[in-house]
Amino acid sequence: MTARTGTDAAIDLGAPELTRDPFTEYAKLRERGRVLPGKQPMIGEPTWVVTRYDDVKAVLADARFVSDRAAIPEFEHDDTRLRSLKAFGIPEEYLQYMVSLLHIDGPDHVRLRKLVSRAFTVRRISALRPRMEEIVDGLLDRLTDHADDNGVVDLLSQFAHPFSMTVICELVGIDEEDRAAWRRFGTDLGSDDPTRFAGAVRGVIDHVRDLIERRRAEPADDLLTGLIRTHDEDGDRLTSTEMVTMIFTLVMAGYDTTATFIANGTVDLLTHPDQFRLLKREPELMPRAVHELLRRVPPAQLVGTRYATEDVRIGDTVIKRGEAVTPILAAANFDPRQFGEPDTLDITRESGGRRETHVAFSHGTHYCLGAALAREESEVAFARLFERFPDISLAVDPAHLARTPQPGAWRLAELPVRLGGGGS
Repeated sequence: MTARTGTDAAIDLGAPELTRDPFTEYAKLRERGRVLPGKQPMIGEPTWVVTRYDDVKAVLADARFVSDRAAIPEFEHDDTRLRSLKAFGIPEEYLQYMVSLLHIDGPDHVRLRKLVSRAFTVRRISALRPRMEEIVDGLLDRLTDHADDNGVVDLLSQFAHPFSMTVICELVGIDEEDRAAWRRFGTDLGSDDPTRFAGAVRGVIDHVRDLIERRRAEPADDLLTGLIRTHDEDGDRLTSTEMVTMIFTLVMAGYDTTATFIANGTVDLLTHPDQFRLLKREPELMPRAVHELLRRVPPAQLVGTRYATEDVRIGDTVIKRGEAVTPILAAANFDPRQFGEPDTLDITRESGGRRETHVAFSHGTHYCLGAALAREESEVAFARLFERFPDISLAVDPAHLARTPQPGAWRLAELPVRLGGGGS
């Protein structure tokens, strides 16, 4: 690929300007062409970049593109993803646990997804709503206790993070005394410091292995116990490595991404007071508002790299067998070819209910397993927060909000707000 496209003009997906202002930069790329040469974050390896809505969905739904390049016979010893992880200093013995559902295709992906999908059905998640509301109300009861003398509190660390962590841990089966460690792991996994990232990987995997042995000795009514039973009764359906990887992935993905979205969505609403007032006046718009916020400010700006299993044409470009393609979700969600006035926050944009046109949760076979959970949590969090603190406001200029410099992510480091009245 390098010989065909060159790398001098290639888009560096890890460039600082894409982290600082991804929406402006991705818009420029989207209008440059349907397929553009790029370089993958961290490792700098070549990739084709697609940014337009129809092309992003087409790549994600096309079985000719896979997540694991090593699954293509002539590239079986050329694992780009593992090279990226090694660049973060992850020891060899831990790399086997980094092959999650996100990186597996075909029958193995279907097999593993089926093992956990029952825990994430819309019906099961809806049944959890009363417990979610109970968790949120408890956190809101204590929120003012964490405010400083000026009435400012960090909504991310004192509300969004503990809420999403509690929900996913209860669903999976992580005991309360272990959750502080998981929060530390989550913080370090979101760091661009290789030492912190590698240390968190080692720590969380060691912790999960210990947790499995404890839960095996003391079973409970949770997903973890069910996975242990499946492994012990039929190791062909779930290996020990797969079980550790699955727990690691479910907890970390279910915790950090939802918390980040709640924070991002709060900022978006508070900086658009007309829409914020409309939502408070018509709370029945909440499901549609959550979808609109997911379109605009999802935690993940791009999706994992895909690899062509055969030559595939997109527009005037032929993606050759084995070449990489990176779909940019954030660019697709702002494509004016799909969304009228895409830069405008419009919480009535979706036609109703839980219908979804954005690609914040990806698309195709790798559509986010926890999408229903994330939507339900977000609806509960926003509804209860704004009901309890209707005068909430940002405590700093939006331009001065600190964000983590992580390529491909849109994550706040903190979210200082003034709660205003309420709290009773």
